[in-house]
Amino acid sequence: MDEFISLKYLVSAVIFAGVGLAVYVIGFMLLDILTPKANIWKELIEKQNVALAIFLGALAYGIATIIASAIHG
Repeated sequence: MDEFISLKYLVSAVIFAGVGLAVYVIGFMLLDILTPKANIWKELIEKQNVALAIFLGALAYGIATIIASAIHG
């Protein structure tokens, strides 16, 4: 009987997940670098800026969708 999950598929999934997470983190770091006047974490934590939180959530969703589409093909 064949293996339920082939090892090559498992390794491939782990590699793609790692690459996706790395690109995701780089995307957020790039956002932080490109907006030097705005202290994003101070705005979120101390000032509790809801509009910025919604924007960052939409940005996170967008970046994740682009990465998933690029990896999936």
